[in-house]
Amino acid sequence: MKVPPAVFVVLLVICTTGFYTYVGQLVPQKEIQPPAEVKLTADMTTADLIKIGDEIAHGKGLCLTCHTIGKTGSLRFPDLQGVGERAKHRKEGYTDIDYFAETLYEPDAFIVPGFVKGMPTINKPPIGLTDEEILAVMAWLQSQGGTPTVTLKTTHKYRPKAG
Repeated sequence: MKVPPAVFVVLLVICTTGFYTYVGQLVPQKEIQPPAEVKLTADMTTADLIKIGDEIAHGKGLCLTCHTIGKTGSLRFPDLQGVGERAKHRKEGYTDIDYFAETLYEPDAFIVPGFVKGMPTINKPPIGLTDEEILAVMAWLQSQGGTPTVTLKTTHKYRPKAG
């Protein structure tokens, strides 16, 4: 008895589909949830802001998608290790708070030598951090090798009045 070629084709399709379904189930699945809402209150300390800033930098802010901490060599964007101290001297006449504010609100205003434009404005979509969340990120950035001083009452060029 001779088996028609169409049966072989159907069996090949079924076996191939079954194989790829099996292999697909071996790949770990990761459920992606929207970032958790951060509650910032006026009584938060700088240490509280640093903790929240770290969570934002690693999550909603997407900072570590391009930046690194403690890496050397050919990097896409500047490494953030020690940025808290470097920011005080990066731009003539700027404090670290001035520098971080400008970097986050107008990332193309100053490009670190050796790097190119490419950082998004984080207070606008798709990232869309609030002014308070940006202050938390600034506190976290200051803590990377510097002395954190940012609070929710901190003002700068892009946030002249706190609150």
